[in-house]
Amino acid sequence: MRGFLRLLKAIQRIGLLCRYAPRNDGGVARHCEALEEPKQSRNKKFANAMSIGILSFFLPAFACADYPRPWQMYYQNPVTPVMEHLYDFHITLLIIEGIIVSIVAALLIFVVVRFRASRNAAPSKTAHNTLLEIIWTTIPVLVLVFIAFPSFKILYMMDVTPKAQLTIKAIGNQWYWTYEYPDHDIRFDSNIVPEDQLKPGQLRLFEVDNRVVVPTNTNIRVITTSSDVVHSWAVPAFGVKRDSVPGRLNETWFNVKKEGVYYGQCSELCGVKHGFMPIVVEAVSPAQFEQWLASKKTVPQTHSGG
Repeated sequence: MRGFLRLLKAIQRIGLLCRYAPRNDGGVARHCEALEEPKQSRNKKFANAMSIGILSFFLPAFACADYPRPWQMYYQNPVTPVMEHLYDFHITLLIIEGIIVSIVAALLIFVVVRFRASRNAAPSKTAHNTLLEIIWTTIPVLVLVFIAFPSFKILYMMDVTPKAQLTIKAIGNQWYWTYEYPDHDIRFDSNIVPEDQLKPGQLRLFEVDNRVVVPTNTNIRVITTSSDVVHSWAVPAFGVKRDSVPGRLNETWFNVKKEGVYYGQCSELCGVKHGFMPIVVEAVSPAQFEQWLASKKTVPQTHSGG
């Protein structure tokens, strides 16, 4: 307990402000600066520290999360319209479920207390109540209807690709990804960066040698398939997960609203190195994307999969 309190005080005493800056290789590095401690009373410091600790434990989604973090229990920040709708729908369902659980728990407590043996030596033998049975059948049906309409809307939004301004083909291989930009005659392999070759700021098991680069505020169609076994192209912050099946083309889409680097992984068990197939998508401004396209077109495209 003392260690936990010391940790909370340390969090309050040393605030960290993180900012992102471009690296020489075109990526994004994270830098942190210490904030000055505000002059507060000891009680107020302790209260603030407790609030920070509780919120960071129960509501990690409010922190910036474009990749999985230790002990994370919630979604990454949504950065596409699809993921924003999924997140809102999830919150709506949590509220409905919370209300249902609260009502059922209150009824159970009431029944246990009100109809305990000491108060009901001769229990009632009533077995049916028509009005009550209609009520507890109608209400769940109405709840399901209320849930169904937004879920159908989201399913349609996820399944129907709007007019695409850019098409990317993602090909799963054991155990790396091959990407093609058909409209720009670009093709490259994307392999995991070994742990002993990681640079400062790069993430273990998540960094790749060639990132997928996309422009922001652009409808991007992703066509995915596989050259060997079933893989799955998934980026949680986009709300995207589509199986890559040999001999079949599956399609999905996304539109990134915020610049940044977003991480995913193959989400279908595909062999011994399934956990070593990261996906890294870097969203940049349209102008930066044009510069990236020009740089890719001037460099011979090689394939180094494995």
